[in-house]
Amino acid sequence: MKIAFLVNVFPSVPETFILNQVVGLLDLGHEIHVFANKSGGTLKIHDNYEKYDLPQKTHYYRIPKNKIFRIFKALFLVIKYAPGNWGAVFRSLDIFRYGKQAWSLSLLFMSVALLKRGSFDIIHCQFGTLGPFAVSLQQIRASNGKIVTSIRGYDATVFLKEHPGVYRELFKEGDLFLPVCEFLKERLIQEGCEEKRIVVHHSGIDCSKFEYCERPRVLGDPIKVLTIARLIEKKGVAYAIDAVSRLLIKGEKIQYTVVGDGMLRENLQQLIERMGMKQQVKLLGWKTHEEVKVILEESHVLVAPSLTTADGDQEGIPNAIKEAMASGLPVISTFHSGIPELVTDRVSGLLVPEKDAASLADALAYLISHPEICTEMGRAARTKVEQKFDTNSLNKKLEELYLKIMQEA
Repeated sequence: MKIAFLVNVFPSVPETFILNQVVGLLDLGHEIHVFANKSGGTLKIHDNYEKYDLPQKTHYYRIPKNKIFRIFKALFLVIKYAPGNWGAVFRSLDIFRYGKQAWSLSLLFMSVALLKRGSFDIIHCQFGTLGPFAVSLQQIRASNGKIVTSIRGYDATVFLKEHPGVYRELFKEGDLFLPVCEFLKERLIQEGCEEKRIVVHHSGIDCSKFEYCERPRVLGDPIKVLTIARLIEKKGVAYAIDAVSRLLIKGEKIQYTVVGDGMLRENLQQLIERMGMKQQVKLLGWKTHEEVKVILEESHVLVAPSLTTADGDQEGIPNAIKEAMASGLPVISTFHSGIPELVTDRVSGLLVPEKDAASLADALAYLISHPEICTEMGRAARTKVEQKFDTNSLNKKLEELYLKIMQEA
């Protein structure tokens, strides 16, 4: 099959699950093209990015933010591509049919990028926000390829709240919807998507890349706590910092490491300094895949205090939790979105209410005082991820889903 992936940013360190899908489908013998508006940069990218020659398989439609530059670049594209594709090019500019998608010139830039690569059997939108564009692109290109849309969190919460009815046409024209958890599946059904077009398809990780290891710890030894997350509100890192502070005040020996970056980094650093925890709490920024593996092996517990933001933004199931579990780490997280579908409370980890630093502190204190429980939970965590979230099995399942909709009339 010839498959187009529509994404916003590629490659992206926080979104390695997309790269894993690309690599998995390439291994299965399919032709993959990735279409993105911009690159996440070349630093700290997964080894497979170069190994699979993904720079040559990635095409940027790059919509300029400057309106004047955008207009001049659009004129250039029209002059260059209209002679051989006049119908598609001018349909992409039909503001009466496509409204903002057309007058913003987004459709033109995206259409040209796809036109240059011919027809596709599958157009897979990696986020629901791109789904409406896929419908328009299919109409513009007069293509009968199938539209597949992954739903990952924000696209079924905040985006829908801010744009009521935005998926109305997508629900009619889309062939398959792949929410990453049951929670998001229910949101789609509530919004009017036919249940028969929905299949829960988890984002996976390559379990073979994460070596399971037990971490024997004697009662009284310092505990190494880890969070891997973008530093944004819904990741709840401030509550974890608060929880660690409460335990440090009680005399517990804790080293808390946060891997990740984002708009809240400076605020969190200031919080750490105000609480007098510069020695015990470190914000490391983003790390490479190999560096993360080493940090996981050196840690005892992963804390992922996800929460629902004031505007309703929610997670699906964070990949960082899966990677930690694959390496044998017990997890402390929250009863949030699809997380309970991954972390079984008191089996592979501990779950607490959202925005509850006291409960986070209690859960961490329990694992500090029961090192033997950490080992048991770590084993259960590895088993759960191997059985339900391994990317190799999930990529084969994705291939089956593609083939199924290809066979449908």
